[in-house]
Amino acid sequence: MTMKKKRPRSEGASPEEQRFLAGPQPRGKELLRTFRIFSEFIRGFRTLHFVGPCVTVFGSARFGEEHPQYKAGREIGRKLAEAGFTVMTGGGPGVMEAANRGAQEAGGYTVGCTIRLPNERPNGYLDVAVDFRYFFVRKVMLVKYSYAFIVCPGGLGTLDEVFETATLIQTQKIGNFPIVLFGSEFWNPIMRFMRDTLVAEGTIDAVDLDRLYVTDDPDDAVRYAREAAVERFGLSYGTPQRRKWWLLEWLAPWRGLRGWMPRVLR
Repeated sequence: MTMKKKRPRSEGASPEEQRFLAGPQPRGKELLRTFRIFSEFIRGFRTLHFVGPCVTVFGSARFGEEHPQYKAGREIGRKLAEAGFTVMTGGGPGVMEAANRGAQEAGGYTVGCTIRLPNERPNGYLDVAVDFRYFFVRKVMLVKYSYAFIVCPGGLGTLDEVFETATLIQTQKIGNFPIVLFGSEFWNPIMRFMRDTLVAEGTIDAVDLDRLYVTDDPDDAVRYAREAAVERFGLSYGTPQRRKWWLLEWLAPWRGLRGWMPRVLR
């Protein structure tokens, strides 16, 4: 008889999430599930509250180290760290790893909001990692703590993230945070479709396109994000907030943090 191997923590979809999305369940189980979802939100809030102003970098998990987009993501992460931002990603491989890696190499701070997916494990360049069971909780964290979003080429997950963020801005659920689309060859056909079809049919306004800034230059991408954060939201360079001992914030999940913080925008 052979024994089944235990699945690593962040590998594979959670059967619990599948059950959650499978329609009505017994009410007692649904109540317990709400507490589990609540606990994920609280864990995310407590862990990410003091990481400093973030820029979230989205992009494909499938690009290897030699891919041009991996190299670009690494450069973007480095420049964001030099500008004083904490670099937040989904914590996986590909562009996410590249951005976290570049930030660490520049002496910056990195955060990963990981999710349990097949063939996707946390990358090795995270100062803080928060593992989530539910996609919607993870997406809240990636948006809540960021002052800008830089989106490299990617697949369905990346498109989902960029359009959900754009929808939140369009509907004024969040502020007019900058969204930078990196890689004009990849994004221009999508932009043309939005302009020639969606705007033409009246399903979106032309101003919705103006919120999406396309560039091929990592310097330009970071400059645009930084200037928007300073001019629109009044951030300036200052000292990080201190954790409060009376809220027990020196306890877990803080044990994995480094003993220092980079300069931050505030």
